[in-house]
Amino acid sequence: MHSQYRNVVATAAQCAFDTQTPGAALGKWVFVPRYTAGTAPLGLYVGKQLAGHQDFDTDRDFDRGYAFVNVYEGVVPSATGEPTGHGRLGDNVGGQGLAWNQPLGSSVNVFGYPAGPHPDGVRPYTGQNIKMSVGSVTTTAHVPSLKGERLLPVRSWFTAHGAQGSSWLLNYDAAGARGYLKGLTLSLTDADGNLRYDTAVSPYFDDELLAVYSAANAVWTGAVSPA
Repeated sequence: MHSQYRNVVATAAQCAFDTQTPGAALGKWVFVPRYTAGTAPLGLYVGKQLAGHQDFDTDRDFDRGYAFVNVYEGVVPSATGEPTGHGRLGDNVGGQGLAWNQPLGSSVNVFGYPAGPHPDGVRPYTGQNIKMSVGSVTTTAHVPSLKGERLLPVRSWFTAHGAQGSSWLLNYDAAGARGYLKGLTLSLTDADGNLRYDTAVSPYFDDELLAVYSAANAVWTGAVSPA
């Protein structure tokens, strides 16, 4: 994400909160941009601080199921195998813009690393390479199992495991690999009943999401301390 200190990663809340312990983030969290088949071509970025919405933390309300993680500066292996500093995330990778309070009807590109099987047991993806699907956000959905009153559905052929936290980019420019973050995959479902996942859902990005992002935007992190 674009941010003041070039250190913010957006993800689904369940990918950053310790869902067994209210008020706690996951203890070990690392972002690997452009991960491909076991490689980390742009370094590893360790999470330092989590910004999320209280409604998710206390009530597991997926209408607020988003999180922003501030990461330390990256590390890469040196010639001796020891980690060495690699600079700030945004300086190395760039960042996506943020879209909020958007009308329905737009098309989004969904990116993720699907890995698990479809409900019928077919496993078409390994989770080792990034995949993309494209769909239009034309309506809202009420999903009682997620306490979601205003979730956004989009057609997506990803399988569920590995796809949570997938980014939805509005106005995506393939040449520059840039767009505006409009959603984050919380869950997937088989809407037509053919035992294949076909629909992903995201929180609606509104002023409350903007407030959470703004809190993360103000956090400086610096270099990660050696263990």
